[in-house]
Amino acid sequence: MTRKIADCRKYPSVSNCTLTISGEEDEVVRAAAEHAVSVHEHTDSPELREQIRGSLEDERVAV
Repeated sequence: MTRKIADCRKYPSVSNCTLTISGEEDEVVRAAAEHAVSVHEHTDSPELREQIRGSLEDERVAV
């Protein structure tokens, strides 16, 4: 299974957040949603989670 990445650096924020979350897709969506709510003051909703899911990238493996 391909690991996914959510990277806050790709989205402007007041706090200039640099957090990157990687793991299996459902884990990353859950953790990124919790982060968005607790740090960036978003409201957790199915729409937020779908937005996060759509922004995930495949993790690149160094060889």
